Amino acid sequence: MIIDIHGHYTTAPASLERWRQRQVANLANPAQGPSVAELVISDDEIRDSIEGNQLKLMRARGADLTIFSPRASFMAHHIGDFNTSATWAAICNELCYRVSQLFPDHFIGAAMLPQSPGVDPASCIAELERCVKEYGFVGVNLNPDPSGGHWRSPPLSDRHWYPLYEKLVEYDLPAMIHVSTSCNCAFHTTGAHYLNADTTAFMQCLTSDLFHDFPTLKFVIPHGGGAVPYHWGRFRGLAQELKKPPLREHLLGNIFFDTCVYHQPGIDLLTQVIPVENVLFASEMIGAVRGIDPETGHYYDDTKRYIEAADLTAEQRYLIYEGNARRVYPRLDAALNAKTVQGACYDTVS
Repeated sequence: MIIDIHGHYTTAPASLERWRQRQVANLANPAQGPSVAELVISDDEIRDSIEGNQLKLMRARGADLTIFSPRASFMAHHIGDFNTSATWAAICNELCYRVSQLFPDHFIGAAMLPQSPGVDPASCIAELERCVKEYGFVGVNLNPDPSGGHWRSPPLSDRHWYPLYEKLVEYDLPAMIHVSTSCNCAFHTTGAHYLNADTTAFMQCLTSDLFHDFPTLKFVIPHGGGAVPYHWGRFRGLAQELKKPPLREHLLGNIFFDTCVYHQPGIDLLTQVIPVENVLFASEMIGAVRGIDPETGHYYDDTKRYIEAADLTAEQRYLIYEGNARRVYPRLDAALNAKTVQGACYDTVS
């Protein structure tokens, strides 16, 4: 299989965005805002939004399954209060669940958490549990900066986050470290804020002993790890100066990187610097970079092309495409194994 661990519902029906605009417009008077019941999206609308977009491109590019979460820039945890985020997260997560039910062979969910600046992360646990128990989601997106580019939360190594980590460990859920829209004009959302956050999250873990407290906690740092692979020597040197163990011991049992890097030299560097066991296939398609590269004639986010052209063995490609995802996302592996068993049972009965 080719498993894409990083997909967002960026093509959701337009009525979702209209509902959100009404919610935001009435933050001062929530009673005048839209009710959840007012948002009606049919199965046919969902099918139309997926079949001609994500699914069409998955088939064209050879991907089989996508771990699918709500649109990252739409999380916008800095807007409103916890109740605003809780309502919005519940709506978006339910839509991703419906996608996974309509296209069970191609999509499986990862949860948006109802984070809010200054609010205890434990407030997210109820939605996390609902997504695991009712929806069968296999991961979560964790925003290290719910303030939207102002970085007012404690670092990821702080005990502030521990109640959430305890629940992630309990359910064996990896967290993709993914910020949302930047409301700080100094940081472009996808060109700066996302990559800053990837690099910052890695450094926060490097300077701490977080994984000593949570030895089975798993973080996926997207977008190829931001600046991390390019500055691997810097990070190794800083760890050495801080009297931390070598990075392979200190972090690589718990931190993984995806392949949302949109040119061949970037993928080549990623797979040469980071152990292949820590690299998971992803495209973030349809996401921030949607155009065609004039130098290649192919879409920038057609990341499978880069993996195929990289200097990798067949076994290494298997790990990147499938094996690592099954290991890092145990609930995904269990869901796939269950489908295999069900298929075998059906064949036997037939």
